[in-house]
Amino acid sequence: MANRGDRPLVWLKGEVKTPPFSEPARLEAGLLLRRLQQGHGLSLPHSRPMPSIGGQCHELRINDRGQTWRIVYYVAADAIVILDVFNKKTQTTPVQILEICRKRLATYLRAVADKE
Repeated sequence: MANRGDRPLVWLKGEVKTPPFSEPARLEAGLLLRRLQQGHGLSLPHSRPMPSIGGQCHELRINDRGQTWRIVYYVAADAIVILDVFNKKTQTTPVQILEICRKRLATYLRAVADKE
């Protein structure tokens, strides 16, 4: 149950559901996202900064039955913004994922600025 001070999750892309996530991986992702909503910072091995996308951007790392899922997120003052969810198959994040996340972040930040 959400508390009044919790930041909402804003999903720009992706889902965490079973399938393709196994139930344990979905529960782990949900727990980690919940901690972010409550204002807790996460670090390795669960999360790592993604400055190549933007300031306050990170990726959650979810290992799941031989697969590695990533949830790219931005920590805004009033929300946790999910930029993408993908199955990572190589050591490096694919360039197209980085570009897409940068574009989604820029679109989100413009929308927020327009509301102010």
